[in-house]
Amino acid sequence: MTVRQARGDGAGRDVGIKIGEAARPVLFVGMLAKFGREVGPGKVSMPPMVYDPLVTACRSKEPGIATLNDKLSTIAKDVPPSVVVFLIALPLSMGIARASGMPAMLGLITAVVGGMTVGFLGGAPLQISGPSAGLSVLVLQWVGVYRSEEDPYGITSIAAIVMIAGLLQAAAGFLRFGAYFRAVSPAVIRGMLAGIGIIIVVKQFHVMIDDDVEGSVLYNIYKIPAGVLKAFTTGGERYHYIAASIGVATLLTIVIWDRYRPSRVRFLPGALAGVLVASIAAAMLRLPIDYVVVKDSLFAYITLPTASTLSKFLEVDILVSGAALAFVASAETLLCATAVSSMHQGERTNYDRELAAQGIGNLACGALGALPITGVISRSTANVEAGAQTGSSSVLQAMWILFFAALVPGLLGFVPESALAAILIYVGARLLQVSGPRKLLEYGWPIFGIYAATVIGIVAIDLLTGIIIGLVLSTLRLVYSLAHLDIERVDVGERIELHLHGAATFVALPRLAAALEEIPPGSELHMHVDELDFIDHACLDLIAAFESRHNDTGGSVIMEWHSLMGRYTRGGIRAAARRSAVPRPPSGTNND
Repeated sequence: MTVRQARGDGAGRDVGIKIGEAARPVLFVGMLAKFGREVGPGKVSMPPMVYDPLVTACRSKEPGIATLNDKLSTIAKDVPPSVVVFLIALPLSMGIARASGMPAMLGLITAVVGGMTVGFLGGAPLQISGPSAGLSVLVLQWVGVYRSEEDPYGITSIAAIVMIAGLLQAAAGFLRFGAYFRAVSPAVIRGMLAGIGIIIVVKQFHVMIDDDVEGSVLYNIYKIPAGVLKAFTTGGERYHYIAASIGVATLLTIVIWDRYRPSRVRFLPGALAGVLVASIAAAMLRLPIDYVVVKDSLFAYITLPTASTLSKFLEVDILVSGAALAFVASAETLLCATAVSSMHQGERTNYDRELAAQGIGNLACGALGALPITGVISRSTANVEAGAQTGSSSVLQAMWILFFAALVPGLLGFVPESALAAILIYVGARLLQVSGPRKLLEYGWPIFGIYAATVIGIVAIDLLTGIIIGLVLSTLRLVYSLAHLDIERVDVGERIELHLHGAATFVALPRLAAALEEIPPGSELHMHVDELDFIDHACLDLIAAFESRHNDTGGSVIMEWHSLMGRYTRGGIRAAARRSAVPRPPSGTNND
């Protein structure tokens, strides 16, 4: 076969390129890539219609190979971000497991399962899922309730709770309920973050000095002065001051490293730097403090479901706990997904798919006796900033954790418990910081009151009760806003003007009736309803009856009845909703 090159006079000549030989297409494409649109010894330009189809044919001869190459190229680009996330997830997963009252290795198993399942199936490709500090408060509470001599961690009951939560999340995702889990007041979410942060800081303070954690959060707050005294006192059966020194050194390393770390080692996170400093110092000095307990194999920590586990599905308290976990984990995950989606310009988040994937991941975690998973903002942020492009980064970081924990588990036995507690204290303090109580004050004291009530309920009672308190207060405020009516009277000579603002419902009927009864007989009344959002049948009847009586006294009522009726119909409600003022978020608000 020959290619005919066109000339200006309409004639042409054969270039003489044989396509039949295997090497010629590759050579020809290479020439085009090198010389652009000029071929041949004289570099005579060829029209695009002559050679572009040849290039396309040569390149698409093996479409499967090209697609595979693209996928491999994308995965290769996700390798460096996955290493960064692995370095962050390794110490955090262990610390969160210990904060949950569970063995540290269960945190690594959770990170592996969450990274792989949600990385493959999730709808938020750059979000990293794993054990979360927010859920550690719930798990620690369940450990205290369900543990026994035969089951010191209560894994049988907690596994059933996690699997129930997974089933509920998966069902909600398949039924497309994902967006509804985001319909939670920001004051409640920020209050939940702050309450969790306080609990983590208070309880991990005692762990950091190798002291016992017992009793309620308020009791542990009460014990903090005694713990500080132990940290500065030498002697005794336990070396609290040594553990405290290691914990403080870890905290200082994290803070200093995150602020001043060299650009060449920017990939090394502060949490890992703190653990390395603490572990090396403790090993070299052979310090007599508590260390992470590690068995010979990672798989020795897996607990598969038994008949006893499945029987827990019929217990009411287990079902309630599973529903609570599903709600908290879903809200945290989808809010995290929203924040991560705003950080990049790639594929947008599919909330229903992400929720279903989280449910499948929690179902797998429960089946293995691990911790529950959720989207984690710290690891997800690091993943985006490191340049991740697809969910392959999540899967790869899970593989690195699996390889490390399976091949060299003995190294984890050199990590001091106080170092992991220091990491959690840092995380808890960050949760307090991002909760932004000062920002909420810009929305008014009622919003801040909901935030404060949520925090107090979580710290003083428990996480679920605090969230319920916040949701109830948010609902009451919404009802008040929807049912509140402001009536402004202005006397202009012999004319009286009534301005109605808000919603005229049966709840406001007594106030509206009292305002109308104060109108003198025979007067001229102008009623302004342009700022009225909604009116119900009861108030319409009241105004109509008043107009009839007032007209009988020789007075008059001037009002746009058409506009008023529009606020009674559904169209009027929608129009009023569009007019209702919604405060814009203050500048600098964090996406948590």
